[in-house]
Amino acid sequence: MEEIIAEDGIQVGCLADSWEEAIHIAAQPLLARGSIEPSYVQRMIDAVNTLGPYIVMMPGLAMAHAAPGPDVLVSDLSLAKFDQPVDFGSDKGPVEIVMCLACKDREAHIARLSRVAEKLMDDSFLGRLLACTTTTGLYELING
Repeated sequence: MEEIIAEDGIQVGCLADSWEEAIHIAAQPLLARGSIEPSYVQRMIDAVNTLGPYIVMMPGLAMAHAAPGPDVLVSDLSLAKFDQPVDFGSDKGPVEIVMCLACKDREAHIARLSRVAEKLMDDSFLGRLLACTTTTGLYELING
């Protein structure tokens, strides 16, 4: 099975002053790899501004994404772990992990989301994710 996330898509020790900045930071590996164009980052932010903090999946974790579009060049996933929790204004509380999901089409979007959701079904997974402090540890946990 292909990996869910590449090791160079994972960042640890991040700091953000706002949820918008957190999305920008989390999207950096996708921009660096040429998976997305900058307009996709803005579309993710616009989606939260329009729809509210729906991307906060559970306490501690947000999954930033927007609809597939021409600014998604390759379906990809990145993750940023923040040293200080970031407030997205969600009733689920602040977030320490922001994942960015970029998909070229709805099928890829649903397949990638369901693989991540499968991991999150394990009640101890998020705690282990939050306890990880290295990119290698996060990589092995998510792809294991």
